[in-house]
Amino acid sequence: MATFGTLSDRLTETFRNLRTKGKLSPADVDGTVREIRRALLDADVALVVVKDFTAKVRERALSDEVSKALNPAQQVVQIVNEELVAILGGEQRRLEFAKTPPTVIMLAGLQGSGKTTFAGKLAKQLEAEGHTPLLVAADLQRPNAVTQLQVVAERAGAAIFAPEPGNGVGDPVQVSKAGVEHARRQQHDVVIIDTAGRLGVDAELMKQAADIRKATDPDEVLFVIDAMIGQDAVNTAKAFQEGVDFTGVVLSKLDGDARGGAALSVASVTGRPIIFASTGENLEDLEPFHPDRMASRILDLGDILTLIEQAQQAFDEEEAMKMAEKLANEAFTLEDFLEQMQQMRKMGSMKKMLGMLPGMGQMKQQLEDFDEREVDRTEAIIRSMTPAERRNTKILNGSRRLRIARGSGMTVTDVNQLVQRFEQAAKMMKTVARGGTPQIPGMGPMGKPGASAKRGKKGAKNKGGSRSGNPAKRAAENAGIAMSNSTPTGSGFGLGGQKAPTEADMAEIQKLFGKN
Repeated sequence: MATFGTLSDRLTETFRNLRTKGKLSPADVDGTVREIRRALLDADVALVVVKDFTAKVRERALSDEVSKALNPAQQVVQIVNEELVAILGGEQRRLEFAKTPPTVIMLAGLQGSGKTTFAGKLAKQLEAEGHTPLLVAADLQRPNAVTQLQVVAERAGAAIFAPEPGNGVGDPVQVSKAGVEHARRQQHDVVIIDTAGRLGVDAELMKQAADIRKATDPDEVLFVIDAMIGQDAVNTAKAFQEGVDFTGVVLSKLDGDARGGAALSVASVTGRPIIFASTGENLEDLEPFHPDRMASRILDLGDILTLIEQAQQAFDEEEAMKMAEKLANEAFTLEDFLEQMQQMRKMGSMKKMLGMLPGMGQMKQQLEDFDEREVDRTEAIIRSMTPAERRNTKILNGSRRLRIARGSGMTVTDVNQLVQRFEQAAKMMKTVARGGTPQIPGMGPMGKPGASAKRGKKGAKNKGGSRSGNPAKRAAENAGIAMSNSTPTGSGFGLGGQKAPTEADMAEIQKLFGKN
């Protein structure tokens, strides 16, 4: 996740230095804690949170759970991970729905924090879960705020209640109250109220938000905060907590390149859980916030569970079974490959998916250099083929490949490379589907029986006795050959084998064979 990129790099480097030590001294622990403190402060985490966090890490790192551990460095990483989870909220918290519909969700926050966009994202997600949300345009202060919400609602496919034109006209409290009544009449089970924000915290903003809360009695009050806001996040969150008393936090713009200290500060300072994380501009870019998974991402340990969940949403189980059967029966074609690519696209950005894998923080430059348009080029080449050519690449002669290259706007070399990669991948997947070990290009066959034995037989021809005419020399050389065959040339610790014969040894051999 881009927001925590710098913090992740600093922490990973700190732990890498720890792994070279078999036992940790108090000085090692203090040095590590010092580096963690600097990394957190540079990431704009609130000072009070940093002090509390580092004190807990130091106390646990100097305890018996580390000193008695088989791998002390790994134990320190585990401690930091657990403490990160704690300051991020501990456990995941979901939206709480009312027993009697409609469930009223009120959004609060500063202007520009992403409330209106989040309203559309939440409506789209709730619709996918089988709810019937209604968006209420209660931001009547900001210019064209009502129009923006109407556009977002249309994109999300959600209903909207906007009786007032906005731009300073209308009473937001009355609109909010009427919106809840309208939802009750029209059988909407969720109401999302988009309230007005300001460029800064002021008394008028707080009074209006408090009046809307009193009039609608919401089940959830979500405080939307920009993850890039920096050190001011804590002051803003405290002001809204005192003025409106929100029940949960939404982090927006987590895909930005800012330091992201707000995420590590707000939940700890306010005691309110983070419920959602907005990770992009599209309406699909909204994730439930999991403290443990976020901590794993920050420490470059990956987020495999989220990746699996996204794959389950994008891939059809029946289609996946059919695809596995095709692989086993050698019936996997470029048409199937194209279908798989399209399903991968449903999961979102390839960079984002790759970034969820463990250790990918160390390959940041390769991720940045990855061109998402490469998928478009591959799709263009495949779509320029006829159905017969997609099903059987063996019929692709020179003229056909030239036609495909011209049709896709690519070169013949690009077409050749795609066909070659596809055939290699299909062969490897077929081997894996049958339970075998694939032959990786450039590495030769893996685990092929008899290969080492043949090499051994060839080498044995050159291991005969010495042919020297000097009896003493011949005896010495034969003794050396026998020793090399009976003893290993190296040890399991890489310390080397037997030493070469000394001059005294050679003299003893000469005496043995009667040579003075």
